[in-house]
Amino acid sequence: MTKLIPRITIDGVEVDYLDGNYAQPGGLSAATLTFKIPALEQGMQKLWNKEVLLFLNESDGVPIFRGYIKRVKETFEELEIFAQDILGYMVKGGDQEVAKIVLTDTDNLDGLTASAAITKALSKANLSSKLSVLGNTSPTMGTVRPPLRGALSVLDIIKTLLSQAVNNNSTLPRPNIARIIEDGSTSQLVMELEADIDSDPIVHTYTEHNNIVSLSINERRVPTVIVVNGKDGVSSTFTHDTARSAFDRNYLEVTNETLTSPASCKDFAQKLFEANLKAQYEYGIEVTEGGYLNENDVIRIETEDERLSGNYRVIGKAISFSPSDYSVGITINKKPPTLAEYISSRDN
Repeated sequence: MTKLIPRITIDGVEVDYLDGNYAQPGGLSAATLTFKIPALEQGMQKLWNKEVLLFLNESDGVPIFRGYIKRVKETFEELEIFAQDILGYMVKGGDQEVAKIVLTDTDNLDGLTASAAITKALSKANLSSKLSVLGNTSPTMGTVRPPLRGALSVLDIIKTLLSQAVNNNSTLPRPNIARIIEDGSTSQLVMELEADIDSDPIVHTYTEHNNIVSLSINERRVPTVIVVNGKDGVSSTFTHDTARSAFDRNYLEVTNETLTSPASCKDFAQKLFEANLKAQYEYGIEVTEGGYLNENDVIRIETEDERLSGNYRVIGKAISFSPSDYSVGITINKKPPTLAEYISSRDN
């Protein structure tokens, strides 16, 4: 394994650090960087909102993290610095208010694609200089139900637009996701379909007794009441009573304007239930490599346990590092079973 030596800059100036922790939770949660520097560094006391870049290796030209300092804790010997990426401007924290815009009947996002709507929202919130938009939802959409009105957070607008656009051009519906990437000069919000772990290329392979240190499994909740809105007001609600007894009542509503009848909406809702079973389990692995993996990458796990072997999608990442060492933790999820397999396993 090639030894990586992370590098940190504050407003373009490289700093000596003692240790650090980087976390990319995924799912439009703000990525964070916490690190310590010697207290004797000059000019380090007035750091709030300064730009911080984390390069995974000292020779890299593109950072894996671009963030802004939100908190500094000082002790006699060191400063502990906490930074969040651009999504940190969209969530409430400390003295910072969440970024909001006001949408009215005369000034709104109606009829815009997700890409155009988010670009306009970022501009209205004075965030367009820090974040640009790449890609669009598939399918593109220009109708949101109900119309977005009032004082709304930019992050809630993004999540609403993504949740109401679901692609049904495969066996199981694939949701649209958004993630932050860096191009070397600015942060970008990329919209894309959730990876298909059967057909998308495998970015990295992990094998037992080689580059896997440990593996853990966590259970998540599955939507059990799903409302699908189609074209011209048609809709249908799918409720899975067996799943409700296991996961309680969890509600999900989406819009798919390619659907033109209640029957097609109902069929799509059932497929959505199948697709969302992938959220039943999340797997966390500690590995010896993989710092450059991104959310939505496809990886392969090969172990002696056939139940765990297979392809997975990366949904989060964490890196702990010092000038001499680093470790990587990755959160992944797996392809869901079919609806019939799920019902069979619950009834046995």
